[in-house]
Amino acid sequence: MTDPHEINPRKALELGMDRLISRRDFFDGVITATGVAAACSLPGTGREETHSALPEDLELSCPPSLTGLRGDTAEALSVPHALRDRRFWPYVGTPEPTGEHYDLVVVGAGISGLSAAHRWLEREPGARILILDNHDDIGGHALRNEFRPAARKGPLVAYGGSRSMRHPSAWTPEGKDLLAKLGVHPEGLGEPSGREPYASLGMHDGVFCDREAFPAGGAERLVVLGPGRSAPEWIAELPVAERARRDLLMLYGDPPDWFPGLSAEEKQARLARLTYSGFLRDVCGVHPDVLAFVRTMPSDEWAYGSDAFGAIDAWGSADEYRYPGFQGLGLDRSKPSRYNSPTVIKEWDAGAPRAWRFPEGNQAIVRMMAARMIPGFATAFGVKDITTASFDYGALDRPGNRVRVRLSSPVVSAANDGPAGTAGGATVGYFDGERVRTVRAGGVIMACWNSMIPYLVDDLPPEQRTALGRAVKVPLLYATVQLRDWRAWRRMGIRRARFTGARWCVAELDDPADVGAYRCPRRPEEPITAHLVGTPVTPGVSPAQGSVAGRYALIETPYEHLEYSIRDQLTRLLGPGGFDAARDIEAITVNRWGHGYAPEYATPWDLDFYPDGTPPAAVARRTHGRIAIANSDSVPAARADAAVTAAYRAVAELQDGPSRPSRPSGPSGPSSGPILA
Repeated sequence: MTDPHEINPRKALELGMDRLISRRDFFDGVITATGVAAACSLPGTGREETHSALPEDLELSCPPSLTGLRGDTAEALSVPHALRDRRFWPYVGTPEPTGEHYDLVVVGAGISGLSAAHRWLEREPGARILILDNHDDIGGHALRNEFRPAARKGPLVAYGGSRSMRHPSAWTPEGKDLLAKLGVHPEGLGEPSGREPYASLGMHDGVFCDREAFPAGGAERLVVLGPGRSAPEWIAELPVAERARRDLLMLYGDPPDWFPGLSAEEKQARLARLTYSGFLRDVCGVHPDVLAFVRTMPSDEWAYGSDAFGAIDAWGSADEYRYPGFQGLGLDRSKPSRYNSPTVIKEWDAGAPRAWRFPEGNQAIVRMMAARMIPGFATAFGVKDITTASFDYGALDRPGNRVRVRLSSPVVSAANDGPAGTAGGATVGYFDGERVRTVRAGGVIMACWNSMIPYLVDDLPPEQRTALGRAVKVPLLYATVQLRDWRAWRRMGIRRARFTGARWCVAELDDPADVGAYRCPRRPEEPITAHLVGTPVTPGVSPAQGSVAGRYALIETPYEHLEYSIRDQLTRLLGPGGFDAARDIEAITVNRWGHGYAPEYATPWDLDFYPDGTPPAAVARRTHGRIAIANSDSVPAARADAAVTAAYRAVAELQDGPSRPSRPSGPSGPSSGPILA
C-alpha cells in the first residue's frame, strides 16, 4: 500500500513546494543550542534547503516572526536528548561557575515558570531571579506566531500552542489571582470563541471524509454541518456503508439502554472501563465505518483519538450530542460522574463551553508577566496593548535587571548544596552552547517537563524518580498558515473542518480576536491565518504508549513532509472552491510539540489509582531540599490555570518551608527599573 505521507515530486510542484515563501527548515542533530545574538535578532542558523531559501530582504527580527519548524526544534531538544541517551557529560568539560547568585533559579520559561517568578517577586519584591530555558522564546507551549502580509497594514498575530482561557470562571483560585493582578478580565476580550463574521457569511463547521479513513468509499467528501441541518440530512451524505448509515442514525437518534437493569453508578463504572471506540464496537456493535467516522472526534482537544478517549468522558462531554450513543442510558446529566477526568468535571461545573483568548493565545499572559518584571523588554504591558507592543529580546538577560531570562540555555543539572534535609541553597548547571556554566541559588523551581527532572537531579528518591517518569507528555502539531485570502473557504461554506483520518485532524480559520488596536481580518479578500492540528499519537494503545511511539515518529519526520501534507490536505479540502496552494499559501509555521500536553489522569487507563488512589503526581511533585517542582505535569492537567497553580504551590513550599535560607549576595547587580510595574 502506498504511504499516504510520501511526497509525490510532480504533485509537490503543483502544490507550490518550489515557491519562495517565508519558511525555515530545521533538522534534529544539525544544530546545537545557540543564544540570541542581539536585541530582537537571531543568528541565521540551520540547514537551508534550496526550495526553502529565504528572501534576501526577510528580517529575522524576533522569534515569533520565524517560520518553518518552531516549538520543540533540534536546537531545543539536542541537549535534553543527549542527557537522556547518556551522551552529554562525556563530551563536555568541567562545569565553570559564572559567579552569579540568585534568590531563585527557575528552570523553564513557560506559563508555570514565569508565574513562579512573578509570584516570588510579589512576596519578595527585592529578590533576584534567573529563568533558564532550552527554547529560543519565552512561553513554552504558549507560543506566538507572527506574519507580515504585503496586503495588510500591520502584522497578523496567531497562536502556536496554548490557545485560550477556557472557562475562566472555573479557573483555580491561583489562576484567577494572576489574571486579576495582570488586569485580565476575559469578558473584556469580546465574545468567547467568536464565530463572526463567519456565520453571517454562511460559513460553518464540517467533516471531511478523507481517503485515509475511507479508502473504499470512492471520492472524498466534505459534509457541512450548518445550523438547522438534522442528523438524517448530513448522515445521508457520508461515504459509508449502508449499515453504518443506519447505525449512525440510531446513535444520533434514539439509542437503547445498553446496560438494562444496572444502577446509574454501575453504568458509569462500566463506561469507565471502556474507550469510546470500544463502547461503540463492543457494546453498540456498530459497523467499522462508524468507528472510522468518529476516530478523530476528540483529537484536537485531547491529542488522541476515540480509540484512547474514555467512554465516560465522551458521555460527560459538555456537548451532549458531540459523542452520540449515550442518550438511552438514562444517566443524570445535571452532575458529572466521579469517574470523569478532572478537566471534564471542571468544564461540567462551569456550564456551557466558553473560551476567551488573545490573538497570540496565552503567550499574551506570559508577555504581560515578563514585561512587568523585566524593565526594557516591552513598550507596554497592559491587556489592550500587549499584542501590538514592541519587544526587545536583548533586555531579557541584561545584567542590570533583577529578573533575567536566559534563552537557548538548557539546564543540565540541579543539586542541593549538601544533604537535601539541611541544604541552604542549590547549584544549577546549564549549557551555553560551548560549555556548562553554573549559578548559585537560594532555591530552584523546576518548571520543566517532569520526565526530564530525573536526568537533572541525581539524588532523588527512587519512588519519586519513578513517579516523575510516569508523566508521559502527549505530542501534537500546531501549524499556522498565512493565506492570501479566504475566498475558497467561503465558497465551500466552512470555517472549520475535521478530517477523519489524515495527518492533520483539523483545519480552521483563525477565530476573530480584536484586542486594543489589533484588528483581525473581517473580509474574505483579506489575508488571514489558518490553523491545522495534528495528533501524532499512535492509535490502538494507551495514550502513554501511543505518545512515546508517536513522538519518535514525529521527530523523524522531515519538515518538508509536514509542509507537503499541509498543502495537500488544504487542496483536497478547498480545491473545489478555487483554492490553489501554490498561489494562496504565503507562509507556514509548524509548531512541533513532541512534548505537548500534560497527561491528565483518565479512565480506563488510570483505574489502578484514579479516582480512588494516590496519583503519581502527588509523589512526583514533592520538594527535594531547596528544589521544588512546578509545571502542569505536576497537577497534572493541560490547562494554563493548572500551570499557575503549580507555580504558586512551588513558591510557597520554598518560601514558607522550615529550612528557608537567608538571601544570598552576589554580583547580579541592582534593579535598573520597577519590579511588577
